[in-house]
Amino acid sequence: MFKHLNAVSGDPLLALIIAHQKDPNPNKIDLGVGVYKDDNGHTPILNTVKKAEAILLEQEASKSYLGIYGAAEFEPIIQDLLFGEGHALVSSGRIRSTQTPGGTGALKVAADFISANLKGARLWVSDPTWGNHKSIFDSAGVEILDYPYYDPATNGLRFDDMMAKLEAEVKEGDVLLVHACCHNPTGIDLQLEHWKVLTEFVKAKGLLPLVDAAYQGFGDGLEEDMAGLRHMAENVDNMLIANSFSKNFGIYRERCGGLSIMAESADEANAAFSIVGQAIRANYSMPPSHGAAVVYTIMSNPELKAEWEQEVAQMRDRINGLRAKLVAKLAASGVSKDFSFIQDQRGMFSYSGLTLEQVRTLRSEYAIYIADTGRMSIAGVSDDNIDYLCESIAKVVG
Repeated sequence: MFKHLNAVSGDPLLALIIAHQKDPNPNKIDLGVGVYKDDNGHTPILNTVKKAEAILLEQEASKSYLGIYGAAEFEPIIQDLLFGEGHALVSSGRIRSTQTPGGTGALKVAADFISANLKGARLWVSDPTWGNHKSIFDSAGVEILDYPYYDPATNGLRFDDMMAKLEAEVKEGDVLLVHACCHNPTGIDLQLEHWKVLTEFVKAKGLLPLVDAAYQGFGDGLEEDMAGLRHMAENVDNMLIANSFSKNFGIYRERCGGLSIMAESADEANAAFSIVGQAIRANYSMPPSHGAAVVYTIMSNPELKAEWEQEVAQMRDRINGLRAKLVAKLAASGVSKDFSFIQDQRGMFSYSGLTLEQVRTLRSEYAIYIADTGRMSIAGVSDDNIDYLCESIAKVVG
């Protein structure tokens, strides 16, 4: 029955990771992997996560099913993190939130919800966007279109081109996917003034915004990173939000995320939420428990929460500090290209401005593994490898 099937090419980033692992060069550097690493190249377990797990080991009394939406007490945790405690939108009942298996699970449920209930809605994504966005929505039968975003000439944002394209081609009822912060893969974020323009555009055109909030806390701060999302939510009637706890809690393999749906009224939100529940039931039935239990234990304990906020700040400061070091050392290496834009980017990733030829030369001659697009994971840079990295880039770029 399977003789007619042909193998498909795998994820190029995963292939990059495997190639790095097999490379015998002792100076090899992996700048492709999309997880946080410390200066030893290790993805650590946060102290607060260890403490929460110890509490759960002692207190957990059952491994029974959670139910379609996950633990009921987890809903306000999702909302408080996204909007801040006591936000009027949350108390109004216009937002409902469900636990999901990671941010990816949230996006998959959103895709199924849009496909089944918003007939003819097309999804607009940035060019480029996270590689899995298109796969998720394509698998749900949603038509996908691109809007301009990254400008290779300036290594900056093409906001005017973005708005011109959307103005000319969006239709009422289309879905606009926007990254809340720490844009993956470019590291180039919309500023608050951009969010304000975009919010008025969404209202005028009758669009449904879908905000992907995968990296809250890794840009400028837990509150600061949500400024654009919150402005938009306060000024539109409807919104979908997919968020991830993988990065800011360091619980990647526990697959913990959330999907929030905002409607014009509490009744509409509850009706839509019931349909989201149907999509979950037909997909994975109900989410896993452990990651959400860890997050809830931390967020409901004032001492653990305060310590966790410090741990997030440490990860953020390390990444932003690496950006500054990288720019300074590249300049000191005598490289001809101005890489100062890397310091202005946010999050774990950077569109480095390196060409395909330069990237492949770095890979073949110096064992430095960067995606073909030039996208590099800043978290893979360390004090031990930064000099070798900058010297190698200088030799390749000239």
